[in-house]
Amino acid sequence: MRKPAEEYLEKARLLNKEETERLLARMRAKLMRRLEDKKMNVFEAVAIQLEIEDEELQEWRARMAEIRKKSKSR
Repeated sequence: MRKPAEEYLEKARLLNKEETERLLARMRAKLMRRLEDKKMNVFEAVAIQLEIEDEELQEWRARMAEIRKKSKSR
């Protein structure tokens, strides 16, 4: 089971109720099941979701940079 980094746990604690609910709504099924089964608390689940979204954003940015580089070379 994935454990959230301390940095993301702190970010999760600083979120207001509305921001937390938005993250919970975007959460993947596997992560949501762990939360429902009480295998982790809300802050841990939100922290993992934040971490996943940051990783996906970095991957997206790298792909977009490649696409821009290719389009400029044409």
